[in-house]
Amino acid sequence: MCINHQTLFVATSYVFDFDSTITRVEALDILAEIALADNPDKDQIVAQIQEITNLGIDGEISFTESLERRIKLLRAHRSQLDQLIEELSEKISDSFVRNQQFFETFKDQIYVVSCGFKEFIVPIVKHFHIEADRVYANTFVFDDDGYIVGFDTANVLSSHNGKISCLKNMNLSGEVQVIGDGYSDYVMREAGIADRFFAYTENVKREKAMKNADHIAENLDEFLFINDLPRNVSYPKNRIKMLLLENIHHDALLRLESDGYAVELVSTSLNEDELIERIKGVHVLGIRSKTKVTKAVLEAADKLLVVAAFCIGTTQIDLEACKSNGVVVFNAPFSNTRSVVELAIGQVIMLMRSVFERSSEMHQGVWNKTASGSKEVRGKTLGIVGYGNIGKQLSILAEGMGMRVCYYDVQDALALGNAQKIDDLDELLRQSDVVSLHVDDNPQNKNLIGDRELSLMKPGSILVNLSRGFVVDIDALAKHLKSGHISGAAVDVFPVEPKANGDFSTPLQGIPNVILTPHVGGSTIEAQKDIADFVPKKILGYINSGTTEDAVNFPTIRLPQQKDRHRFLHIHRNVPGVMAEINKVLASYQLNLVGQYLSTDPEVGYVISDVNNAYNPEVVSALKAIPNTIKFRVLY
Repeated sequence: MCINHQTLFVATSYVFDFDSTITRVEALDILAEIALADNPDKDQIVAQIQEITNLGIDGEISFTESLERRIKLLRAHRSQLDQLIEELSEKISDSFVRNQQFFETFKDQIYVVSCGFKEFIVPIVKHFHIEADRVYANTFVFDDDGYIVGFDTANVLSSHNGKISCLKNMNLSGEVQVIGDGYSDYVMREAGIADRFFAYTENVKREKAMKNADHIAENLDEFLFINDLPRNVSYPKNRIKMLLLENIHHDALLRLESDGYAVELVSTSLNEDELIERIKGVHVLGIRSKTKVTKAVLEAADKLLVVAAFCIGTTQIDLEACKSNGVVVFNAPFSNTRSVVELAIGQVIMLMRSVFERSSEMHQGVWNKTASGSKEVRGKTLGIVGYGNIGKQLSILAEGMGMRVCYYDVQDALALGNAQKIDDLDELLRQSDVVSLHVDDNPQNKNLIGDRELSLMKPGSILVNLSRGFVVDIDALAKHLKSGHISGAAVDVFPVEPKANGDFSTPLQGIPNVILTPHVGGSTIEAQKDIADFVPKKILGYINSGTTEDAVNFPTIRLPQQKDRHRFLHIHRNVPGVMAEINKVLASYQLNLVGQYLSTDPEVGYVISDVNNAYNPEVVSALKAIPNTIKFRVLY
């Protein structure tokens, strides 16, 4: 006789808290705002209720005491519960909203165990396919006039550590996982009736809960990822690490964190060895001008997807090495343009009027009213070297002040207003009363203005450099300033600049009518906020949807995020046959394409494939294994 032994599969049970987990808030706190709306002491009472709430959540006072004290302060009415439910429905945790599929698929394994109240929990969780018989919570007691005066004390959840008794009475089989944010949640695991406790921190971080957790779930995506359950995103955003260096504006940190990413902010630049050590595990690196992203750094970067320059220049980044490693580079080519232009205009006026000399004399107690060498800018010739975004804006503003404008650029550039293009740099230098430099960070521009070029400038002319420090030979400039051939200069950038604020020296120090500024041309509140808005948009566009619009080193694809689609992002060397291999793999796994987009440059190809049906995880390995693949990602 043959006996067929069959293993019985016992499903995992998922037990969720409600307040600050399914919702972003504590419901009784919101009810207090509603009930006390017309009370002149509302703010004080609400703050008191919130304090009592936190004491109970952290286990500092018994839950029963916490509940009794809050309800007494509330003086809420039954009629106000509808408004509470309406407000709570707008305060569902973001990651719960985007993961409806999990609740629909596993509805028979999901429970809500809360010290809150069924009157408002049941109407909210029914939208997550959780029926009332799977909700374990307290119930209110009302007086004859409909005011909340207490709670059902016979309910085990109204007592201290009531969740332990409740879960024990539920007698769930198989593994039991508890997801919540407070003391009453983790004690269920400590009592041995739950197998794992997930400290839920999307809305509030409670140290005691985190300390006593088996796992910290920054959001529901993380919880589903750990358990390999159906989810809306393939890889939780909180696992994507972003490192922002050089005191990047705090708004960038807030923008990226608000989208769910883990962001670290460092105030200084890092040298190559320091960056090699810190780059491990980093997906996005944000820098300004001082940090060098070298080939060695990129070779040490095991997860890097993006390098974001929160500035205009990118010569500090090895763009080709980034491309060959599948790392996309973004910068901020326009965001600080106006700030640089305004400083240039201001400096030209200050130099033409010797304002800083007169100001220094006044600070030293000297009254020296003189018009010697003081001139209007109107009618003078401004020579702009580099007619890009900054040069063009400067051209318009200078012309508006009555200056004659001429410009020199190695690229063809359409003249704005009455500006005159001059094809020879030497000729521009000879004609100009003021020369303002606005060239890019191409290494060929090193010492573009040296002793020879300074000699060609008009006697008594002025030089302004707000471009790159290596563009001007500082020693030669000092010589021509001291001789009086150049009557004034404004220099914002230097060949060697300190990594952090502190001591600094230059041959230009102490020379009359010279304005020295510490690389602050683009450093205005407006510019830094604009950069902190522009660059994160590009980072999020690529990480969230694969869009490479405005990338410095990569083929451009611009696509919106998709719903109910799987998106495969494949970066490869631009050699014949790769696209055919990608489609061969997709066909072999019977994936239905709903969209496919390819863009290439001479070195790399970038293809996005959208499919609308579930896929075998083996397809990912197959796509990664295609010869000449550089990098591959999946987006849900």
